[in-house]
Amino acid sequence: MKQAMKDIPKAVWLLAAGMFVVAAVSFTFVYLFVYLTGPRGLSTSEAGLIAGIGGVGMVAGNFTGGWFGDHLGHRRTVIAGMVVSGAGLALLPLVPTGALLILFPVCQYGTGMTRASNGALIAFSVPEGSRRQGFALLRFFANAGVTVGPPLGALIAAHYSYGWLFVADGAGMLFFAVWAAMILPANGNKRQRKEDLPADAPSLWTALRGRPAVLVVLAAVLVADTIYRQQYSTLPVFLDDHGFSTGFYGALIAINGGLVILLELPVTVALRRRAPLLVIGSGLLLVALGYAALIAGGHIATAIVMMALLTVGDILYKSPSTAYVADHAPDHLQGRFQSMYSGASISGVVLAAPLGGVLYQAAPGLLWPLCTALGVAAAIAVLGAHRRHGLRPALADQSPVSAAAQS
Repeated sequence: MKQAMKDIPKAVWLLAAGMFVVAAVSFTFVYLFVYLTGPRGLSTSEAGLIAGIGGVGMVAGNFTGGWFGDHLGHRRTVIAGMVVSGAGLALLPLVPTGALLILFPVCQYGTGMTRASNGALIAFSVPEGSRRQGFALLRFFANAGVTVGPPLGALIAAHYSYGWLFVADGAGMLFFAVWAAMILPANGNKRQRKEDLPADAPSLWTALRGRPAVLVVLAAVLVADTIYRQQYSTLPVFLDDHGFSTGFYGALIAINGGLVILLELPVTVALRRRAPLLVIGSGLLLVALGYAALIAGGHIATAIVMMALLTVGDILYKSPSTAYVADHAPDHLQGRFQSMYSGASISGVVLAAPLGGVLYQAAPGLLWPLCTALGVAAAIAVLGAHRRHGLRPALADQSPVSAAAQS
């Protein structure tokens, strides 16, 4: 494993370490609703409106952040996004409730726009054959931080107040902005000019149309993240309806987080030479089979089997799909390709709860079969793309360049 990670440059390790800090204090996504309905005294519908508008800001940031990175520099975009989001979150407890309708989506937009540039920095810094390991490393540190975060946030809220959670979250992002400024090279941070591009450089849509397998992966990720995230919305309701305690659900989520932290890097390294679309398709199939286990009913055994399959499927499809999109992106579109990926992924996250909740309320017996069918369809689409396009060389210019030249 050590040999397989040797191509990951020091800057990427440091970037991932900074993401651990950000993830460890990212309390907003866990405690926002509690804060709004508690200390702020809002109704559930009012809190849902603010959270929903914030979700729109997050989606918009993910879809557009790559454009800023490609035109203004990815290093500069990461720093700017973290400053905007960090300053806004730190001030959030002080602003009037009505102002949250503006401030919170701005904060979420700033957070979202950094994701594509983080991915582009890894794509430019890590050679094509090692990009899966690079993205898996970033996910490892982020998942480790998310594991530490919620209990740390509970301690802060208990001993101080919920307001301090947002101050800590904002401070973590401001720290990352300073950290990125220190560890990422400052040279080469130039605006992309149209006259510097070759005359035949494709536009985003032309490049995507010329890479049909990338479009298939993007669509599959949207579907997969929508069904995968049911474990955080409808699954706890399903378990409660079958007599399981909150503690049992918490244990399942802990199993998921622990296995991802333990297995993702070793599994990614072990499969690094396997065809990426085969790995991605296999992961999607395991996610589908995980929900198929729940069709048999709410039992301890089916719940454990479900979570094990979901976890392995997550490990197999997340990092390889990010790397696949990066490997097939022309250099001048790397940020926008990463934006398409992160936008598809975050759209699935945002859609998961409302779509799953409505379906579970209307026809609870249909949810898991539909999740299974959608997951299988996504897997078949990706595996079919492998048969049609998997052996073709990437159309992108894949000559590696340093992050310094593209930051």
